[in-house]
Amino acid sequence: MAGGEYIYLNRDLSWLGFNQRVLMEAADPAVPLYNRVQFLSIFSSNLDEFFRVRMPAIFAFSGLTTKKISLEEEYPNDLAMQVQKTVYGQLEEFGRILREEIIPGLKQQQVQLCYDEPLSAGDAENSRDYFLSRVLTYLQPVILKKAKQGTVFLENNALYFIVALQSPGKRTSQSYALLNIPSGLVPRFLEMTGQEGLLRIVFLDDVIREMLPEVFPGYRTGGAWSIKLTRHADMNLEDEFTGDIAEKIERQLEKRDTGPATRLLIDPKMPAKTRKFVQQFFELDQREIVSGGRYHNLKDLALLPAPKHPGSVQAPWPPLSHPGFDTHRTVFDCIKERERLLHLPYHSYHPVLRFFNEAAVDPMVREIYITLYRVATDSHIVNALISAARNGKKVTVFVELKARFDEANNLKWSGKMKAAGIRIIQSIPRLKVHAKVAMLRREENKKLVDYSFLGTGNFNESTGRFYTDHALFTRNREFGRELGLLFSGLQTGTRPELLGKIPFRRLLVSQFNMRDRFEKLIRKEIGRAQKGETASIILKLNNLQERGMIDLLYEASNAGVEVRLLVRSICCLAPGVGGQSENIRVTRIVDRYLEHARVFIFHNGGDPLCYLGSADWMNRNLHSRIEVCFPLKDPLLKKQIMDIVDLQLQDSVKAVQLTAEGENKRSAPGDAEIQAQQAIYEYVKTLPTVR
Repeated sequence: MAGGEYIYLNRDLSWLGFNQRVLMEAADPAVPLYNRVQFLSIFSSNLDEFFRVRMPAIFAFSGLTTKKISLEEEYPNDLAMQVQKTVYGQLEEFGRILREEIIPGLKQQQVQLCYDEPLSAGDAENSRDYFLSRVLTYLQPVILKKAKQGTVFLENNALYFIVALQSPGKRTSQSYALLNIPSGLVPRFLEMTGQEGLLRIVFLDDVIREMLPEVFPGYRTGGAWSIKLTRHADMNLEDEFTGDIAEKIERQLEKRDTGPATRLLIDPKMPAKTRKFVQQFFELDQREIVSGGRYHNLKDLALLPAPKHPGSVQAPWPPLSHPGFDTHRTVFDCIKERERLLHLPYHSYHPVLRFFNEAAVDPMVREIYITLYRVATDSHIVNALISAARNGKKVTVFVELKARFDEANNLKWSGKMKAAGIRIIQSIPRLKVHAKVAMLRREENKKLVDYSFLGTGNFNESTGRFYTDHALFTRNREFGRELGLLFSGLQTGTRPELLGKIPFRRLLVSQFNMRDRFEKLIRKEIGRAQKGETASIILKLNNLQERGMIDLLYEASNAGVEVRLLVRSICCLAPGVGGQSENIRVTRIVDRYLEHARVFIFHNGGDPLCYLGSADWMNRNLHSRIEVCFPLKDPLLKKQIMDIVDLQLQDSVKAVQLTAEGENKRSAPGDAEIQAQQAIYEYVKTLPTVR
């Protein structure tokens, strides 16, 4: 898609390209069978999110009569059609993998997943008591009549049957009923014993199908077809400066699951007459109705009963103890010795938990400051903050209430922390705080010393087990001073432009100096390349979309700067285009862990500059969020990051190269086969204890 003199990739098609890469893992016979099932689950979950978050914008824009040129580049007239064509192709591949590879593979392991077939007589008999005693209590059948039109509500992403009914003695009179499938209340999969020790796994859906006469006594059932409605999830908060943001979020949460429809998935075997009835009864646009399969919510495949066959799952990589955190010394003594850098999840998350747990009981810790974006459902960190407040420490927490899909959890913890005496700072209108930072003030020799934590990932011990991130613990005075300035600014609840100029010299903070600093670093590399000197840029991001930064990278490529990008998901930069991006290569890695860290490395004339942080290069990150990136000064820690990134750039097993058209192209095998995540785990094992 052309914009000005450059070519860009479409954001939404790039997102779907990442999901295609996930599907490639599900199709890979080298991946253990149950891990392939997990990737099918991840694909399904990602697609649900896409339809909740992105399709509303695509549909909305296609209906506008007046459009801005810049937006037309993001939303071409045929984008909805392109997206639907891409999704249809991916769903066909999903079904093929499941039917032709996963199900036969399970059967070889004495597990029969009964998919797209009626229950056997034995299964029906074995499940009858379970249905009558455990399932029937949760069923809520509703006869669909015109009088009820507009009052029958389909919950977001919930499973239902449309059931055709006929009253006895009335051959021509047919009606329909809506019947919920309570998969969140009872297990989606039931285990049955088959012949010769074969374990049979049947869908809850099929058990209910078999027992429909018990649900609709007095009727003859003529068929049952599954449906699932996905609703718009993006929250349109009022852009105003007055009012309580928490109350606004609560009101929006109440509306979220009642938002407009973006997709109704139906069983492809649903008759045209029934489909028309469903469309009219639920007042849907025809383009919102999409044929799926016999079963929906196949993200539930992650809940398949645990495998018993050796080799069905990847052998675990136990988290490694960081050699710099001695359990016989306080975490503060360990950090006082020198800066410590965790490489998660290769390293154990325990030092992060220790940082807050020990602060809660240490009598010398006076103050704690932290930003929270996404926390665990049962957060050890938040419980430590509550303990610290009850122990008389001054605790200040900025809670981002607008973290998509985590608003309710963040609201819950906000209430608990506030009740414990913690000062809660809540969202700034029209601005998200996405930074991953914390600071403790500890009295040492009658002076307050700042202990800072700066990371690339959330304070979340659950995701810390499978998100790759980096976390720095430091007593660096400049970092402490600048984090103190940031927290002081956040406590006012005022937008950055009204705070005056905060002098961030070491930290890069969006809304203040981040974009300008990154631009200067790129331009320095351009200048060196123009002089014939070696110049290179290595960036690792989750998403790359901001046009200004992409244009700078194109300019760098044209000047002769070698640009190497590791972009996990959305990438709007088109690599390898003549006269634009010939010197840019984009690598995408999908493996057992979710690549999540953000890393920025500039050659700098042979003395590399290395930054870590929370910011992707998206419009939202650079222009409407508070993000923090930080430099690594310790040569040893800088080398660790550069070694890790180098392994990722060399990956010849789990890496693909992005083409100029946005396709995933398998990396060519090198002299030695390198699987980056496995190689990084082995590398982290070798890191020495540094005293």
